[in-house]
Parts: sequence; structure tokens; C-alpha cells
Amino acid sequence: MKDRFFYWIKSYLGFSGKESRGFLVLIPFLLLFGLLPDAVRWLKNRQAEDILKQYQSRVDSLQSIHIQLVSSPLPTFNPQDTSKAARNQRQLENLNRIFFSQADSVTLQIVPGIGPSTASRIVKYRQRLGGFHSQRQLLEVYGVNEEMMQAIGEFFEFDSVVFARLPINSATVEQLSAHPYISYSEAKVLVAYRQQHGKFSASEDLASIKIFKTEWIERIKPYLDFGQ
Repeated sequence: MKDRFFYWIKSYLGFSGKESRGFLVLIPFLLLFGLLPDAVRWLKNRQAEDILKQYQSRVDSLQSIHIQLVSSPLPTFNPQDTSKAARNQRQLENLNRIFFSQADSVTLQIVPGIGPSTASRIVKYRQRLGGFHSQRQLLEVYGVNEEMMQAIGEFFEFDSVVFARLPINSATVEQLSAHPYISYSEAKVLVAYRQQHGKFSASEDLASIKIFKTEWIERIKPYLDFGQ
């Protein structure tokens, strides 16, 4: 049988005797590499089945004590589970829920996930803006995500307060461009148009500057003062 196999290799593959013996040694490794992907796939499926069984077991145990899940308890997912909500609720019971516009960099740190640096950035950005008129503006602050924004809404009463507006009919390019929503180039265009066409009477006048999108005008409108 062995001689016949070597004869077949020599005849059909053109191998020498030494090459034929080397090929024979190589066959088990070829078979191993061929079967390896299937073995790995089988192992992953078994692991997935085990995780699913653990998941179902946890769900059943939690539901048996009347706990409603709001997200997956799997270890590969970071859940916003009921324990976190309960912890926040216990903290809120001991606090006066003040207006967000009154919160400083110290009181903001009561919110889980907000440290000194993030709290300082929120306060500084609020000052640069002239106040938040929408809670979603918090997402513009570096380090603030959706979850943190919602948590701020739980610990503080969000109030739309714009305490500083830009006098668009007298502000210089430098003063306008100091606002986070207005670039230096946009400020130059605003001032140049004002000098050529006269003072702005309302935000609608900005639409006459065709390069400005309506979305941008709506964004800066709360921060503009058109007083003559």
C-alpha cells in the first residue's frame, strides 16, 4: 500500500522519492489546518450557547423577584441597570434640586461620572456661550455624553437661561468671533455686511447673507441682541 502510494505520487505529481516522503509527513498537518476552522467554529458556538444559558438563567431569576430589566445583563455589555437608577434615586432624596443655571463646578460633581475637569469645562463653556437654552447643548462640551446629559437632568432642574447676548450692530469682529458658534471668517462677513447695508433689525436679516445656512442662523439667534 505504501509503495503504491509513493508510485502514485511519483507518477501523477512528479515527486522524487525524498519529496514523496516529505509530502507524506506533511499530510497530517494539512488535515489539521483543514479541520481547524471547523473546530474553532464549533468551540465558539458552544461558548455562545453557554453564555445564552447563563443569560436566560439570570433573566429568569430576576423576573422571579419582579425586577424589570432595562438592558442586557450579559458581561459583554455595560448595562444601565435598575441598581444604578435606584442609587441615583437615593441620592436625589437627600438633595435640593436646584436650577442648572445656578450650578457651579462644585455642585455639578454630585452627578455620577462628572469630576472636577468635566464640571469646570461645563461651567466655562456656559460662560462662553452666554448660557444654555437647550439641554442638548451640553453634548457640545468635551467629555459629556448622552448618559451624562440625562443624569444632569435628573440632579438639576434644567432652565433655559441666556444671560449674555452679542450686540450684533456694534460688536467688533474679535468680539463676535469669541463666541463658540461664530468663527472669525463668519464674524468678518457679518461686520462687512453691516457696514455696507446698515444695521440688522432681526435674525431674519441674516438670511440675506446667502452663504449662511438657516440652521446656523437659528443656532446663533438666541445669543444676538438687535437693540438699536
